[in-house]
Amino acid sequence: MATIITCNTNGIRAAARKGFFAWLEQQNADVVCIQETRAQEHQLADPQFCPAGYHCYYNDAVRPGYSGTALYSRVLPRSVNTRLGWESADTEGRYLQADFGGLSVISLYMPSGSSSEQAQAKKFDFLARFFEHLRNLRRKRREYIICADWNICHRPIDLKNWKANQKNSGFLPEERAWLDQVYDELGYRDSFRLVNPEPDQYTWWSNRGQAWAKNVGWRLDYQVITPRLASAVKCAEIYTAERFSDHAPQIMHYDFDILE
Repeated sequence: MATIITCNTNGIRAAARKGFFAWLEQQNADVVCIQETRAQEHQLADPQFCPAGYHCYYNDAVRPGYSGTALYSRVLPRSVNTRLGWESADTEGRYLQADFGGLSVISLYMPSGSSSEQAQAKKFDFLARFFEHLRNLRRKRREYIICADWNICHRPIDLKNWKANQKNSGFLPEERAWLDQVYDELGYRDSFRLVNPEPDQYTWWSNRGQAWAKNVGWRLDYQVITPRLASAVKCAEIYTAERFSDHAPQIMHYDFDILE
């Protein structure tokens, strides 16, 4: 059995102060994928940022205090890749892939388009480029688990106020259609929804108002898998007992050994 956790920490140092690493120590996860580290690796000299028992990898953005991904693995990967080949990915530390036997696990931080029209245009460009990357991955003789803050909700069940957000970034028709293509054309699966069809399952809440208290959220963080892994998905969990970030950790349990 393998346990894989993904979490946008909205600043890994801030999450650490809120108890993220103390919590992580109790989870016995095989792989941990982190997005939005918002730090340079030289700022993470404290041992907590490379937890005992893990091989730890960081992909920092060039711009300090911005974006960034990380991946921790109990098994030493055969290789690690941090490049996609275009600027908005490679200079912003948005991609980190660890290759094991026949399996690769990816930590991905998809751009947000909510701040401006320019930001949304950048997001659409990223989506188009990343779709081709996803297509190329399907041509390889490997299985993939893509752990990400996708910054997109797929269906109305995935956010509380879906009617009011149909013209907002994260739930735009074009973004949802992109996910349709990822699932229907390329064959990837949303691992969470394979085992949890329930409403009100969210991973992000605005800091405005009482969104967290009232569970007015969005499900932006999930693990997308290649279809052959679908039968290995056993259970899914969103951890909300503590709050380390404006996102919650999303935990998946798979019926395979990471070493296979």
